[in-house]
Amino acid sequence: MTQSGPRYQALSTNDPGNQCLESRPPSLQPHDCTAGRAACEAVSTPLQKLADQYGPVFTVHLGRQKMVVLTGYEAVREALVGTGQKLAGRPPIAIFQLIQGGGGVFFSSGVRWRAARQLTVRTLHGLGVGRATVANKVLQELRCLTGQLDSYRGQPFPLALLGWAPSNITFMLLFGQRFDYRDPVFVSLVGLTDEVMVLLGAPSLQLFNIFPWLGALLQLHRPVLSKIEEVRAILRTLLEARRPHMTAQGPVQSYLDALIQQGQGNDPEGLFAEANVVACALDMVMAGTETTSSTLQWAALLMAKHPRVQGRVQEELDCVLGPGRPPRLEDQQALPYTNAVLHEVQRYITLLPHMPRRTTADTRLGSYLLPKGTPVVPLLSSVLLDKTQWDTPRQFNPGHFLDADGRFVKRAAFLPFSAGRRVCVGESLARSELFLLFVGLLQRYRLLPPPGLSPATLDTTPAPAFTMRPPAQALCAVPRLQGR
Repeated sequence: MTQSGPRYQALSTNDPGNQCLESRPPSLQPHDCTAGRAACEAVSTPLQKLADQYGPVFTVHLGRQKMVVLTGYEAVREALVGTGQKLAGRPPIAIFQLIQGGGGVFFSSGVRWRAARQLTVRTLHGLGVGRATVANKVLQELRCLTGQLDSYRGQPFPLALLGWAPSNITFMLLFGQRFDYRDPVFVSLVGLTDEVMVLLGAPSLQLFNIFPWLGALLQLHRPVLSKIEEVRAILRTLLEARRPHMTAQGPVQSYLDALIQQGQGNDPEGLFAEANVVACALDMVMAGTETTSSTLQWAALLMAKHPRVQGRVQEELDCVLGPGRPPRLEDQQALPYTNAVLHEVQRYITLLPHMPRRTTADTRLGSYLLPKGTPVVPLLSSVLLDKTQWDTPRQFNPGHFLDADGRFVKRAAFLPFSAGRRVCVGESLARSELFLLFVGLLQRYRLLPPPGLSPATLDTTPAPAFTMRPPAQALCAVPRLQGR
């Protein structure tokens, strides 16, 4: 780039560098932007600003790479759902290529991705995700979490403490065992995951992804690779502890068991060799702990920020569940307002604004033809904040999911887990966990700001990280008398 600032123009069909679209009159081309520093950071706000100027489909240059960006419900939905397998690829992202080498569940493509995803979905289902088997484990973890909160006796506790329960539920499924919150393995995994997520969201890593040669020269990737290697060492230890107990036909009691068994069976292509087994486990640890943990923290923070909403949820819980009865998954239908609040939390926080895709074949999107191998960014935050789909997109408003009679309403533009062939493999688990933990917490406590602070002073500015996680702060969990 020779200009110090951004330069925007419509793509010309005579541009020999334009490989993203078939030739057609310039008026039909997506708007192109040769990005300056702001857009090169590839965050949702600059991309949304470009969409406001150039429309829902445009091309952005990130270093030497062109990416087609899709914004708004209509464009994103058409791409994710209407193209089938054609948009199921994942472009190579420099830092994740170094971390996973093209393996794992989330950043792989082709045969390796299909094999890892099928195994993951099948294993989670077999372990009871979405059914009473896992629901009982969630309620068990809820009791451990409330024990921790009770020890604070209504005094301020760190918001991050709420993330321990979702993390441990993930570990139970992955490793076949629950950890005490003081267990060194638990403490290390939670702490390392937190550090990795912060490092992945750092501007230095974004620079590395855009200019890998420069990032390698400056060693920008070294801190995160060092932390990742510590996580891998723990995973290898846990794998070796499980391996002697597994046979090709033995019962599967954890995700690690399934990975080990798959590697022991007929695997002529080496899809579940040791490196990819560790890569799959690493993906599930990182994604399974960060997303649900952050969402539960956001839910608690927003309840303290909006006490009237919290009070209305608790009135509904007292009326439907009564005093002391633990929640069940089937209670969701009888708790429309609570269900609406949880959905609105996920919509409002836009936890993972975008995850890039890549076309696996020539793909037509509306009037555009994207050749095979085109990187595509469906901007999920633009869907969750689309003003054509939501009455007050920038405000926390549970009414987005309620009709005039107070009944819960599903919304097609609610896509926090993405959609299509690469929809989040942990969606069912996350929904179950969030509902049971959120209801259990609000049954038992009033969530309040620390003494001397008002709800309005609570900080809801997302902290810099790979996801849009809540900022570190404290809340109070004050035991409540149900029904009053």
